[in-house]
Amino acid sequence: MRVLVVGGSGFLGGELVRHCSAAGHEVGATYLTKPGGSSGVEWLALDVRSRAAVAEVFEGFRPEVTVNAAYRQADWASTADGAAYVALGVSRVGGRLVHVSSDAVFSGAVASYDERSVPDPITPYGAAKAAAETAVRAVVPDAVVARTSLIVGNGESVHESFVHALATGRRDGVLFTDDVRCPVHVADLAAALLEAAVRGLSGILHVAGADALSRYDLGTLIARRDGLDASRLPTGRRADTDLPGPLDVRLNCTATQQRLQTRLRGAREFLTPPDP
Repeated sequence: MRVLVVGGSGFLGGELVRHCSAAGHEVGATYLTKPGGSSGVEWLALDVRSRAAVAEVFEGFRPEVTVNAAYRQADWASTADGAAYVALGVSRVGGRLVHVSSDAVFSGAVASYDERSVPDPITPYGAAKAAAETAVRAVVPDAVVARTSLIVGNGESVHESFVHALATGRRDGVLFTDDVRCPVHVADLAAALLEAAVRGLSGILHVAGADALSRYDLGTLIARRDGLDASRLPTGRRADTDLPGPLDVRLNCTATQQRLQTRLRGAREFLTPPDP
């Protein structure tokens, strides 16, 4: 299949590109500043904030499947408007759309959120992600909207880099003990998104890990996996700061897992080294 990964130079986008190439798909991937490192891929410069530029990429590549993993947390135009423009591109040339959303669309006011839960964001980024969901579902009604959580894996994520810097004294900061998410391995997430695309699923999916962990508990697992001293990780409470955003957001993925063959592992499993 001809697969277009929008945001292909990012952490998740790069994993999606690798999965697509390994499966034998013809892959196009977009980038904002510089292309990714995967070979055998058609790298396409794109600023998703430009409706005309997005339309040009779709007319030129004409994908059968599009996975939109592009976003910028502090930029409404990239996250919300860009998602609408990508959906319009799919509606023009046809094909399937998988849009990557976030648990940031929720406030954390309830114990857990399943696929039927209505977004109630409390941050600008969460509002942009919620607006993107609305636009995507309006323009491409049979699209997949896949909400995910904190993405980690193989030492390359922002959170893993932060844990390393804290444990080795290269950065100041704390890991919150009251900021809870459902971390997902980037390889599991990429596999699930591509399975949904290839099988032609539609609707809202929750694609997150099986374990709900605080950022400190997650950092401890990362440090132990990588041979670092977890006791050096400083702790704090997000509730004691003025940082905006929800504290405890848990995605219930039960219904989605019943639709997918890809197993969504918990962080306690994928960050624990196997016994020798």
